[in-house]
Amino acid sequence: MDINENTGNPIVRLRAFRAIDDPASCALFLEGHEHVLTSIGVTKVTSSNDDWTRNPAAFVLIVESLDRLKVYGGARIHVAGGSQPLPIEQATGMMDSSVFKLVMEYAQNGTGEICGLWNSREIAGYGIGSIFLTRAAVAISNQIGLQSLFALCAPYTVKLAECVGYKIDARIGNNGTFYYPKLDLLATTMLLKDISSLEYAAEEDKDAIFMLRANLSQTKIEELRKKKIQIEYDLQISNLAEWDLSAVIRNLKINSIAAKTEEGSINIL
Repeated sequence: MDINENTGNPIVRLRAFRAIDDPASCALFLEGHEHVLTSIGVTKVTSSNDDWTRNPAAFVLIVESLDRLKVYGGARIHVAGGSQPLPIEQATGMMDSSVFKLVMEYAQNGTGEICGLWNSREIAGYGIGSIFLTRAAVAISNQIGLQSLFALCAPYTVKLAECVGYKIDARIGNNGTFYYPKLDLLATTMLLKDISSLEYAAEEDKDAIFMLRANLSQTKIEELRKKKIQIEYDLQISNLAEWDLSAVIRNLKINSIAAKTEEGSINIL
C-alpha cells in the first residue's frame, strides 16, 4: 500500500466506472472479493460468478493502489433492467416472490442495488469497506440517474445503511429479514427511497455525500476511530453518453418475466 511520506497515512484511489468499460479492474475486484468471502467460509454467493462483468447496467467502485495494480476493496451498483435481475431478486425470490413486484415498482423511475461490498484485511479498520465506499456509491447513483437503491444487509451493516438514508423494508420476508444463506446468517431488506434529498440520512453522512457529488474528483484525508487514510476520489464515470437509463427501464419488463431465482445464492452488503 502506498504511504504518504509527509503524513505517514496510507494512500488509495477510490474510482468509479461501468463494469463493461474496464474488464481488467473487474478481474481484480473478483479476485479480491472471492478471497475475502472464502476466508470467512462463504463459498456460494451471487457475486462469486463473473456475469456482472458483462452486465451493461453494472457499475463498480474500487479502492486501488495508485498504480492500479492492487485492489483493496470495492462495491457495485446493479441497475434494475440490465442483463441480470438484481442480486436481491436472485437471492430472495425463491423465498418470497413479491420481491419482483417491489423492484418493478421502484424501477419505473430508476432503481438499483448496492451489493458486493468488501475490503481486504490489508486495509481493515480504515472505514474503506464500510462508510467511505457506501457514501461514494450513494453519491454516484444520481450520476447514473437512479431515484432509489435496494440493499441486503448483514446485521453489522444495517446501522451503516441507515446512516446514508436507508430504511428497513418490511414488505418482503419476515418483516424484511431472511435467514440466508445459512440459518445463523440474517439478511435484512433495506431501501433508500430518496437519493436526491437523502431525507433520512445522518447529517454527517449527508454532507459528505453532497460534497462528493459536488466535486467528483478530489483528495481527502478521511478519519475513522482515529485512523486516517488519504483517498483520491475519482468518481466521474466515463462514457456516460453511451448510458441510456430509459432503455434499461424498458428492458426491465422483459427481464422481470424471465427472472429465475438461484437457490443457495446471496449477495449481502
